[in-house]
Amino acid sequence: MSNTQHPNPESGIEAAAPLTWHDGDMPYSPTFGDHFYCREDGRAECGHVFLGGNGLPERWRRPAAFSIGELGFGTGLNFCETLRQWRETQVQGSSLAFTSFERYPMTAEEIDRALSRWPEIDRERGELVAQWPAAPAGHVKLAFTGDVTLTVVCGDVMETLPAWAAPFDAWYLDGFAPSRNPAMWSLETLARVHDLTRPGGRFGTYAAAGFVRRNLQAAGFAIERRKGYAGKREMLCGEKPAVAPSVAD
Repeated sequence: MSNTQHPNPESGIEAAAPLTWHDGDMPYSPTFGDHFYCREDGRAECGHVFLGGNGLPERWRRPAAFSIGELGFGTGLNFCETLRQWRETQVQGSSLAFTSFERYPMTAEEIDRALSRWPEIDRERGELVAQWPAAPAGHVKLAFTGDVTLTVVCGDVMETLPAWAAPFDAWYLDGFAPSRNPAMWSLETLARVHDLTRPGGRFGTYAAAGFVRRNLQAAGFAIERRKGYAGKREMLCGEKPAVAPSVAD
């Protein structure tokens, strides 16, 4: 989930409280009072909520460019699991652009520690950590085999998201819990997410709070409720209609 602790002091990004660690390698943000991922199995949750909610990998199995936007890069877990599945299912002539908006980028050492609990993504973790800058700021741009690019946009989403122009085919809405980080789930933010979604594009999120659902609907998404991961009652996913609904006279 979103947002960590050691920004470049010259970047203008304020520092967050240092991470604490639970169970050896599970990061916890004192700033937001929340863990970065599901305590049961964050990698499995990523597959269920973000890839599954977006109809992936099925939707990217075509010879074309595919783009994913994410709110909250955090440990990079969602990117690494997505990269793993992309490499297993990529078709010739396809490419993936993954863009994540993150207020407090982690250090390479923190990313490495947080992702070490999943041997399934050892390759992806190693590649990400090897390229990660010592002082991430601005737009961090990295390239990976499989025709994959990663861009991490560092800064406050209320400033960085309005400044972004390129649309996305899928969204991972993975900020800290709505009660802990309400700005990430505001109508203003989600309306901008909708604006940056291609017609027929989708989103997935673990969040199911009433105000999040209402804001997504008000932004223009068609909402679908599904069973959440690991006993969580609900998650949300949905689509930007390919044709805007008509307004009755």
